[in-house]
Amino acid sequence: MSQRTATALLTLLTLAVATGPMNVKAQQAQSEEMVRRAKSKVQPAYPELARKMNLAGTVKIEVLVSPNGTVKGARIVGGHPVLANAALDAAKKWRFEPAAVETSGVIDFKFEPR
Repeated sequence: MSQRTATALLTLLTLAVATGPMNVKAQQAQSEEMVRRAKSKVQPAYPELARKMNLAGTVKIEVLVSPNGTVKGARIVGGHPVLANAALDAAKKWRFEPAAVETSGVIDFKFEPR
């Protein structure tokens, strides 16, 4: 192995080791953000099309919450497309306890035919 190849390999290994702990910290920070409690929750309206199709299921919405507790942004993470927009609309209306920084988390909405 040439010195140039050995140096490149050593550099890559050093970078891999150096970035490893940062990934773990990011995951820990993400799980800590999930602790923020909701002050008011809005239940989604069960869509008429879902009612006709007798759909049931869970929709996951990721929310970004501003320091004052309002939902700054929301996006659909998973769930049936017919149910997803109703869950997204409801998540945007949730209010959380104030905090020093923006936080994010995932809200699960369970839909059952009525």
